[in-house]
Amino acid sequence: MKTMISRRGFLCAAGIASASAVLTACGGSSSSTASATASSAAASSEAASGESMELIVFAAASLTETLNAIAETYSAENPGVTFSFNFDSSGTLKTQIQEGADCDLFISAGQKQMNQLDSTASAEVNTEGLDFVDAESRVDLLENKVVLCVPEGSDKGIDSFDSLAEHLKAEDILFCMGNSDVPVGQYTQKILAYYDLDEAALAAAGVITYGSNVKEVTTQISEASVDAGVVYCTDAYSAGLTPVDEATKEMCGQVIYPAAVMKNALHAEAAKEFLAYLRTDKAATVFESVGFTAL
Repeated sequence: MKTMISRRGFLCAAGIASASAVLTACGGSSSSTASATASSAAASSEAASGESMELIVFAAASLTETLNAIAETYSAENPGVTFSFNFDSSGTLKTQIQEGADCDLFISAGQKQMNQLDSTASAEVNTEGLDFVDAESRVDLLENKVVLCVPEGSDKGIDSFDSLAEHLKAEDILFCMGNSDVPVGQYTQKILAYYDLDEAALAAAGVITYGSNVKEVTTQISEASVDAGVVYCTDAYSAGLTPVDEATKEMCGQVIYPAAVMKNALHAEAAKEFLAYLRTDKAATVFESVGFTAL
């Protein structure tokens, strides 16, 4: 059965052409929704008193472009509030938080990494009983899509996940995916399992190479170091790649990005206010311009 690109997948690819304009306009836009205005009006007491404040945000690498654009607008509307972003794989960020790194707000590309820090999550996931997440602040912020990309001008005939599976079985291509501790790698593992492909055997045969985060995977595809790779729709945008197929929910489940303020946050209230801003229509416009769905 050939996996067809859904209308959502088509919009993901088509949206790449117009996303840059939205991101560029974000910083200079004077329009705002009522909710965005309310969030800005609720600027932290520290910023309101004229003191500068730096929010420390740990976020999945796939949020790099959008969060930088949104933060520029937010800082303009809330003088004195600046940002220190740490963009990396969600697994790496989770480990850094666990080891004591300062973090006000964590946005993960997968539920697993957030659950591992949340004392209210199942003990089957939070096996160490970690308690870093302010559970009352936790929300499902965004949904992303997992897509298949190939280098520009590729002549391998990889135009769907079905054809990718056939090439992997034939062991005649080099395929890139995220490491097993990276959400995009975990979603890719589910896709391989969907096609009854043995990841370990393929890796041993030299058919699979890995990236430590989704940006490394997109780089290998863009540079044609590999014949194909699996990334997020949003990273296809940032790398200038056009997806050839989109994974279905049956293949890898939904790609949900949870966000939460940390219990050890230096600026907890300000972090909650920024998180509220990320859920406004104004922020949603930026997220959706690159393929996210605001929840």
